[in-house]
Amino acid sequence: MLLDTHCHIHFRAYDKNRDEVLARIKEKNVGMITVGTNYPTSASAVEFVKNHKNVWAAVGTHPHHLFPGFTDPDEEENHSVEIFDYEKYKALAVQEKVVAIGECGIDIFRLPDGCSREEVLAKQEAVFRMHLDLADELDLPVIVHGRDAHEEIRKILEEYVSAGKLKKRGVIHCYTGTISEAAAYLPLGFYIGFTGIITFPPRKNQTETLAQVVASLPLDKILIETDAPYLSPVPHRGKQCEPQYVEFVARKIAEIKGVAYEEVVEQSYQNAKNLFNLP
Repeated sequence: MLLDTHCHIHFRAYDKNRDEVLARIKEKNVGMITVGTNYPTSASAVEFVKNHKNVWAAVGTHPHHLFPGFTDPDEEENHSVEIFDYEKYKALAVQEKVVAIGECGIDIFRLPDGCSREEVLAKQEAVFRMHLDLADELDLPVIVHGRDAHEEIRKILEEYVSAGKLKKRGVIHCYTGTISEAAAYLPLGFYIGFTGIITFPPRKNQTETLAQVVASLPLDKILIETDAPYLSPVPHRGKQCEPQYVEFVARKIAEIKGVAYEEVVEQSYQNAKNLFNLP
């Protein structure tokens, strides 16, 4: 089975074509983990997976939701600043078919208007730590979103792991960092997740490509994702992404590493099964 370990099939983006997308997913025999980004979408993810086979949920607050100004009509109709409620999320996370906490993390690629880098980091770090505490309490892995903050994230994860916490570890989702940043997560026991971005042409003046990052990592530490409805891979770039397109991520990894496509499918499936404790 192909397994898309990070998508948002329950998001508003699919309200008009969800049945068709789900039919194509079923035809391709693709499993999914559909991921919440705030409390409303986390709650809807938990409800969604109850009625669908081979689909699991993750619950958490994306760092974008901690400050005003963020809008995404593909996600939900109304957006508000979220105050992370540990007990409410815990009540979600203990429900059937919830397999991870997240997505959560630190993102300082774009700072909210009127906020300093220090202010954003402080708030995002505090909420990230609450997610890690919840994952540790419930013995679940964590799905980490990181952008322009790998050093900060690694230090926090290192602190938790050194303290004997986060026994189920987790995944660094939609990885776009460097080879050395990726390598630093491996001793901590974390997986690296790649999306359709690896099929895009390298950016101009890029000293390290994502293909080089993929080539540097052992296959048993890689997860495949789409982040659908976002980041549709080549040959569908620019169109709405679907979880079935995880196939193109797997094929690109096989091409980069010089191994059979089937080997990537099998190993990534086993990696996901091990991390998320899937049946």
